[in-house]
Amino acid sequence: MNTLQLKIENRKGLKLRAYLELPANQKPNHFAIFAHCFSCNSNFSAVRNISRSLSNHGFGVLRFDFTGLGRSEGEFAESHFSANVEDLLDVSNYLEKHYKAPSLLVGHSLGGAAVIVAGSKLNSIKAIATIGAPATVGHVTHLFSHAIEEVAQKGEVEVKIGGRPFKINEEFVANFSKTNLPKITKELRKPILVMHAPFDKVVGIDNAHEIYHNAMHPKSFISLDDADHLLTKPTDSIYVGNMIGTWVDKYFPPEDNKMIATEGEQLVGHLNILEDNFTTSIQTKKHSFIADEPASIGGDDFGPSPYDYLSASLAACTVMTLKMYAQRKQWDLQEVFVYITYSKKHSDELDINIETTKQIDHLNKKLKFIGNLDEKQKQRLKEIASKCPVHKTLITTTIIDTEVI
Repeated sequence: MNTLQLKIENRKGLKLRAYLELPANQKPNHFAIFAHCFSCNSNFSAVRNISRSLSNHGFGVLRFDFTGLGRSEGEFAESHFSANVEDLLDVSNYLEKHYKAPSLLVGHSLGGAAVIVAGSKLNSIKAIATIGAPATVGHVTHLFSHAIEEVAQKGEVEVKIGGRPFKINEEFVANFSKTNLPKITKELRKPILVMHAPFDKVVGIDNAHEIYHNAMHPKSFISLDDADHLLTKPTDSIYVGNMIGTWVDKYFPPEDNKMIATEGEQLVGHLNILEDNFTTSIQTKKHSFIADEPASIGGDDFGPSPYDYLSASLAACTVMTLKMYAQRKQWDLQEVFVYITYSKKHSDELDINIETTKQIDHLNKKLKFIGNLDEKQKQRLKEIASKCPVHKTLITTTIIDTEVI
């Protein structure tokens, strides 16, 4: 996973701070936009967790601070509901111009209401997910209802929302009554996932019922059980991200297989030096995976290192060989763990008699067996572990022919 920091200029000329979460291969199939809750920001832990969980499902997820919040420019009084929707539209335009038009909108709390409205205006959006969203935009006014009369008298006052001070004005207050969210929800005609906690004390579960009732099929509901409104437990926000990633897959056509041709060989490795650092795409005829170098030596650590894969091939071959042998012998081998560590050591460290000043490649293999096995069986399995094909390849003379094509 990789996170890019962005500054996106909205229609008012204000710069919005944004973060783009990319999947491990940095090449998302689809893009999503996340709209945070009222008076929150894009760096809120639940927002990060949901975005990063979605990136594991192949999405590029753009999370940003609404006008006047977090690190975005502007005043909070300018962050009324209509402005939030406009920010979503502007961020969508940015994605379409610089990457690809978003196809999924996700919104938390009032952000959920905003994505319903924005989704009704964006043709590229194929699905919408709301989390703890109110059924009406005016629901949020209870947070500052005590100051509404004072706003009418003074024009601008300071209120505390969630323990933090914010300045609001008449336009800010009045804007929350301008949007008919139930009507927009009924006319949406796009797949929607409504997620809500039954005991949400900030936005009651009846809001989820109303949104679901107003929405047309296809529509889905997922209960968040004992989660609180802000999803303060990481397990809840990660669950939300994973559920959205699984649900939305049904509404996205399968992407064409963009695998690199192996040209008749077993596999191909490809590194785009102009775009990537060390992140390397590796593909066989049917499978693809990523290799990289750790950050400690200048890589981005988006995938296992080349030597990790060397160790992995030995581990995989070992457990498969042991499975086949134990089954043939009808032994009670239920699970096998193989722990591999690669290093370079001098011959005296390995207690072997080799006349060389160079360090020697060393693979340390540890075995753990689960099952009803006696010591004799375990020792035999240890011997068999050294006879798997990859093990034999590594300890015998290997010839590698290299040619330029």
